[in-house]
Amino acid sequence: MDKYIEGNKAAWEEAFDLRDESWGADIAERIANEEYPFFVKEMADVLKKIDTEGKVIGHFCCNNGRELLSLVKNGKASKGVGFDIAENQVAFANEKAKELRIPCIFEAANVYDIDDSYKEQFDIVIITIGALCWFDDLDRFFAVVAKCMKKGALIVINEQHPFTNMLASEGEEVFDPEHRVEFHYSYFEHEWTGNGGMYYMTKKSYESKTFTDYTHPMSEIVSGICNNGMVITGLQEFDYDLSGGFGDIDHIGCPLSMILQGKKL
Repeated sequence: MDKYIEGNKAAWEEAFDLRDESWGADIAERIANEEYPFFVKEMADVLKKIDTEGKVIGHFCCNNGRELLSLVKNGKASKGVGFDIAENQVAFANEKAKELRIPCIFEAANVYDIDDSYKEQFDIVIITIGALCWFDDLDRFFAVVAKCMKKGALIVINEQHPFTNMLASEGEEVFDPEHRVEFHYSYFEHEWTGNGGMYYMTKKSYESKTFTDYTHPMSEIVSGICNNGMVITGLQEFDYDLSGGFGDIDHIGCPLSMILQGKKL
């Protein structure tokens, strides 16, 4: 396992151990009572148009499992398989699947290391906010994703827009609240390391183990998909934030999030 991924695994497991009691507490209730919870409307609309009934769905970097559980239940899929690097999050997701009696299994795995046991298993793949940044090489990442997809399988990615690569968010040294749309970083390449924890999960500030992540331009995302036997079939861009870092500039005309769709040839 790459050294930075080992570090991220430890940091994510630490964050989950320190999670606020509210984190994940609403999963069972919302999935039982809502239609496609945990997806923004535009993503839910895309998923509703896909024939998921009886299909096998894969979710890479599934966090606590809530999106996959939501999709498998509402889309009447036959099975869902989620992968995440944090073992404690995976254990939590498996408990929720059992509690809700939804046919999902979750595996603790570094995506780069997923073996051929999942070769050509998935009819549909989803990737949701905050996944792509944890990998230094998107061509390598999408090679594994494509390996796990059947011929004709669909992929739907709902992610942060690469435009945000250039922006600073609150808490960063260069952040200026008077100039929130100001370019501080390279659009093309930037490696980040930090010990500021995962506030959205813990609701507390703490000196965390080191997180390492990477920004990627749109060209790397598109090339990673197209270099691995897939084609782009759709792209939507939105002026609202999914990451929690840029909500103060929602709806002023900047591309902040996107839905990218593709198909394996």
